[in-house]
This record gives sequence, structure tokens and C-alpha cells, in this order.
Amino acid sequence: MKPMLLRGGRVIDPSQQQDGEADVLILDGEIGGLGPNLSAPAGADVVDVSGKVVAPGLVDIHVHLREPGQEDAETVTSGAVAAAAGGFTSICAMPNTDPVTDNQAAVGFIVKQAAAARAARVYPIGAISVGQRGEQLAEFGEMVAAGAVAVSDDGHPVVSSHLMRTALEYALSFNIPVAEHCEDPALSKHGVMNAGRVATRLGLRGIPAAAEEIMVARNILMGELTGGHIHLCHISTRGSVDLIRWGKARGVNVTAEATPHHFAITHDACEGYDTNAKMNPPLRAAADVEAVAVGLADGTLDVIATDHAPHHYEAKEREFDDAPFGVVGLETALGLGMSLLVDKGRLSLPQLIDRMSTAPARIFHLPAGTLKQGVAADVVVFDPAARWVVEPEQFRSKSRNTPFRGWELLGRVERTLVGGRTAYLQGR
Repeated sequence: MKPMLLRGGRVIDPSQQQDGEADVLILDGEIGGLGPNLSAPAGADVVDVSGKVVAPGLVDIHVHLREPGQEDAETVTSGAVAAAAGGFTSICAMPNTDPVTDNQAAVGFIVKQAAAARAARVYPIGAISVGQRGEQLAEFGEMVAAGAVAVSDDGHPVVSSHLMRTALEYALSFNIPVAEHCEDPALSKHGVMNAGRVATRLGLRGIPAAAEEIMVARNILMGELTGGHIHLCHISTRGSVDLIRWGKARGVNVTAEATPHHFAITHDACEGYDTNAKMNPPLRAAADVEAVAVGLADGTLDVIATDHAPHHYEAKEREFDDAPFGVVGLETALGLGMSLLVDKGRLSLPQLIDRMSTAPARIFHLPAGTLKQGVAADVVVFDPAARWVVEPEQFRSKSRNTPFRGWELLGRVERTLVGGRTAYLQGR
């Protein structure tokens, strides 16, 4: 592999408190050096990145890749390619596939497909329960040995407190987080959007905030009881943010994530019965959107994760009640973070990189999120001043279900390197 020197960019690496103009040298697929005025080895590709940001590759710990079972919506390869186009070098694949990723062989399949994709790295997440039915624990040890980095029944809550307690205790043996979809199905049953004025006007059944908050509180208490690492997925309500803040103050090992759509838009996006605004948890009210942004700013919510949930066009073309939940997010996440958090003064640029790279890598124990010498050269280069328009037809993902069509966003990915190899180059 030819050496590469990224020269003159603004290098931001929260893992080293680095923020300033510097060069980044890449040798044999690893970070060979970081500092001002580095010398380029003979034969190196010297890339002028002045005016650009150079950062550790983004890390998304919550992605649905649909393979096996729904390859018409996404595959491991198409998802990994879309991730690289969005600046992500590492993504974690949720297990709600068909069949469910709940055993060693299924995890191994994801690992094999990811290696063949040669794009972003893909780390499997195994199921908490067999078949995600919430009845019997899956074999965590075998899945971890095959490459799983966490367990989750995402898409389905673990209703049984006993099973959640057992899962947290079992996961402690393997030093992995238990990632939980917080939803009380008795309260959310048949709901299709946030309970409130918009749902009432549209005549749609609502999902109250309490459906999420009850399970957030339960899971924090289970984390306190067991000492296990509970990670709360796609937090969407003001009450949930307050509860997580309370749990952290008590010393519970709880981490949490926010999605771009939950800090970007409200349930008003469902007007006109737009199924691209149908997701679970649903888009909430303005006060909830504000609380999520504040939670990201003060560290209550540790990471930004996309909950990338692709669906085929025909599936989303059904009536609102019948359309599936979900929105694609890998190729718009950085732009939404730059436009709605950094440009609005909610987060600094180093904070955004931390929430989208360093923190998720640390929380899921991934070898990523840093530009330290000797680590794999997983790097994103983006233009923080470039503006671009969301055109779903240009997505690398196989699906187009986004509520952000036509939005002008700030911050365009120029180059993504995975192990020193260019996995994405803007315009190519």
C-alpha cells in the first residue's frame, strides 16, 4: 500500500485532545504520524486537505443492514458502501434480520459478508433472546467468540425484567453492553406516531412518551441492580433524557444514543401522512427535540447513532397505518449534525466528532475513533463549509426512505479511508 500524507487540514481527534492544523501520515494502512510539517516518504500520495477537517472515521453503533432476509432493501455490502459515503468507517449491524442473528453461525455470516464488501467495517450485534422472542437468552459467549460486539433485541423491547436482569449479568462475563429498545408494548400497541395534537388531527393512533420513559427507568434500575452496562437506543423524549441524567448521577453504568431525526424534526413532519416520517420511537414534540439536543450537548446522551432502517419503496408507499417504521440515515447524519448542532452553536465541532466517532468506539469497545500512531488508518476528510442538497436518488444505500429530501445541509464528506485504503472519494 502506497504511503499517504494528508497535508494541512484541521485535524480533530478528541481521543488526543487534538484540534489544529496538522498533517496526517499513513503508512501500511496505519497512522504513521500526526503533526505539523511532516515529511512525505518517497512515492507517497500527498493530498492537500487545507480548509478541510481530518478526523477519526465516524462510528455508527446502530444500523440495520437487512441481510439476510430483506436484501431488496439493503445488504451488508450496500450498507457498508453507504456508510463510507457518509464518512463512517465502522458500523454495528443490529440482529433483527431473517433469520435473526442469534447464534454463532449467523454472526459469522455477517463477518464474512463484511469482509467481502471492502468498505466500512461491519461489527455484528447479536440478539439478546433466541429469535428476539424475549423468552430465552441467546448464547452470548458463542456470538462474542464469532465477532459480536454487543447484544440487543432492537426492534423489540425486552419486556421481562427478569430476562433483562439475567442478560445484564451474563453480558458482564464478556464485557459487552446490552443495547435496549425502550418501549412498553402495552402502551404503544397499535400506535403509529407520537401521541399529541398532530396524531389527533390526522386521526392516527398515538404512542405516548411514557411508553419509552417507563422502560428507560426500568432499564436504569436493572443496570444499577446488576452493575452491567445498559445502553439505551434512540432516545426521543424529554422525560427519558431527564431519567438518564438521574441514572448517571447515581453512578449507573448507563449510556445512551440520539438519532439525527430525533434532534432534527418534530411530529409535524407526519403531516400529509408522509410515511418517510414514520419511525419507532416516533418523532416527538418540539420540547422533546430540544431536550435531545441539550442532552447531546451536556453529555447525558453519549453518542449520535443513525438507526439506519432502510425499506423498499413499495413498503413505504402503503397507508400510514400499514407502512413500516424506519428512516435511512448513514448518508445524511454528518450533514444534519453540522447543520443543526454545530452551525446552531449547540455543539462544537470537536464535540460532534466525539459523539459520532470517539465516544461510540469507546462505549462498544471498538478499535476505532482515534488517530493515534500505530492504529488502523480509519479516517474521514470533510469540508465543513460545503453545502449540498439531499437527493435520495444519489444515495449509495439501496433504499431512499428519508424525510430530508431537498434539505440543504452543511458539511460534505470528501474522502473516507478504511485501513488506509480509499473507500469513498467525493465525485468518484
